[in-house]
Amino acid sequence: MNALVFTCLLVPWLVAASARRFDQESQLIMGSVPGKDLSGYFIDHLKSRRARRALPLADEPDDSAVEAGGDTSDLPTCLLCVCLTGSVYCEEVSPDMTSVPSLPKETAYLYARFNKIKKIRAKDFSDIVTLKRIDLTGNLISEIEEGAFSKLTMLEELSLAENSLVKLPMLPTKLISFNANHNHLKTQGVKANAFKKMTNLVNLYLADNEMEAVPHIPDSVRTLHLQNNNITEVDINTFCKSNDTYYLRPSLNEVRMDGNPVVLSKNPDSFTCMKVLPVGRYR
Repeated sequence: MNALVFTCLLVPWLVAASARRFDQESQLIMGSVPGKDLSGYFIDHLKSRRARRALPLADEPDDSAVEAGGDTSDLPTCLLCVCLTGSVYCEEVSPDMTSVPSLPKETAYLYARFNKIKKIRAKDFSDIVTLKRIDLTGNLISEIEEGAFSKLTMLEELSLAENSLVKLPMLPTKLISFNANHNHLKTQGVKANAFKKMTNLVNLYLADNEMEAVPHIPDSVRTLHLQNNNITEVDINTFCKSNDTYYLRPSLNEVRMDGNPVVLSKNPDSFTCMKVLPVGRYR
């Protein structure tokens, strides 16, 4: 009888002690298996880690170099360029950037100078209505599809300088500054009223082209560069109005026409509405 009582008291104590040992062993690794299987767990865990290290990370960009002459169109824009809040800088990109890159939706300022962009397509900026400034100076742009800038109602500054353009598309009417210096623009490629509706335009740069005539210049313009073109004639209606002797251009304070064949002194009445005379040839 005494042995039976002793046994009944001993069994619960052994069960409790075994449970305590199991808890201590399980605390080695959170959620681990019982002690007898721990060695197998560690082996499997290490194998799993090695396998994960061997796999490529899907979200990690490939750091391998793009072959010389490779195409950048499939690479993420912010891998090729510097993307800051609202601004994208893609200057002298290597490998060569031959088209306008895809831009983040919130982009307000794009600087893609000194690349090898050849064409601006109508879809390039169709979804980026937040753009305020585009600088594409120093590319190889020879064609701009009609409507390429039609949705850019907030665009204020546009530079297409140092490209290969022979004509201009329709431009946003809210532009404050437009630069197309050093292209191959001819008079037939720049419509006479191309800038007429741009009532906010302050700076207009059309120097070093092949234009034969001066286009309509809005009253808001302060700085006008037309030097080194093929302009052969100006008359009273070029800057002033023959039917309005009281018409004045108080805003226009810098006009450059040097480097053109025109002799400005042949028509002295052409500048009576201006407070400054154009820089250019007078004899």
